[in-house]
Amino acid sequence: MMYPLVRELAAKDTPIRVPVTVTCRVLKIARQPYYRWLASPVNDAELVEAYRANALFDAHGDDPEFGYRFLVDEALEAGESMAERTAWRICSSNGWWSAFGKPKRGKAKKPGPPVHDGLCAVVDKHGVTRHEFDADAPNELWLTDITEHRTGEGKLYLCAIKDVYSNRIVGYSIDSRMKSRLAVAALNNAVARRGDVAGCVVHSDRGSQFRSRKFVHALNRHAMVGSMGRVGAAGDNAAVESFFALLQKNVLDRRTWATREELRIAIVTWIERTYHRRRRQASLGRLTPIEYETIMTTNETTTTTQAA
Repeated sequence: MMYPLVRELAAKDTPIRVPVTVTCRVLKIARQPYYRWLASPVNDAELVEAYRANALFDAHGDDPEFGYRFLVDEALEAGESMAERTAWRICSSNGWWSAFGKPKRGKAKKPGPPVHDGLCAVVDKHGVTRHEFDADAPNELWLTDITEHRTGEGKLYLCAIKDVYSNRIVGYSIDSRMKSRLAVAALNNAVARRGDVAGCVVHSDRGSQFRSRKFVHALNRHAMVGSMGRVGAAGDNAAVESFFALLQKNVLDRRTWATREELRIAIVTWIERTYHRRRRQASLGRLTPIEYETIMTTNETTTTTQAA
């Protein structure tokens, strides 16, 4: 784009002013298009494309695994409609490819950088870093992760949040697409159930859903603290993985699921009726998560009243 250079050389305050006619002749460009650009440096088409590109960029940042076809839907939700071919052209020119769509060349891509420190990490006497998940009260430490399962209609994704104090699933979200809003919805669900959660640590892996701006903003909005595990260390979130293993054995693998709705109902029923109220856990003194919270909270209230 030579037009800004032509305008700069023709400015009156330049030490050596070069007429537009001379500059255009030297650069071999026409004068009329330059004057049209000068009257309106950014035309309507360029402005529309800029807004579309901004919507696609925001969607790609929130969900890097999405290809341009999914980004079109996200941009439409943000108020910018466009054809798939237009989205492909914009994404292609800017290099916004799906994390899974391009063939890998050389070494595999490393996980994204953590947006939070690992607040649950401790170093033992041998200098080995590991994670300890302990809480002395409800809403001190939550763990979260995402699992998936196939149905006849396609995959169904579950994001669950577990309170370390009682092993209770304090919030969850189920959706047909694994997007950042899946994690945000689970967090909002947990906050709505638990009330005052300011200062609670929410530990996760480095999945893009938990590194997204939407999830980080949700943590900040609720005055919560984020924490992330290390790369390639599955044990850093083993406490919530153990819940997913139980879910896999007791629900997911018990039969073939024809529809997503069928599986969603089965997951919710098992969590609320069986896991929370019927399944006793050795780590809780053979109590269920609901019983443990009820008894321990009552004891703490009684002790506080007597001390007062």
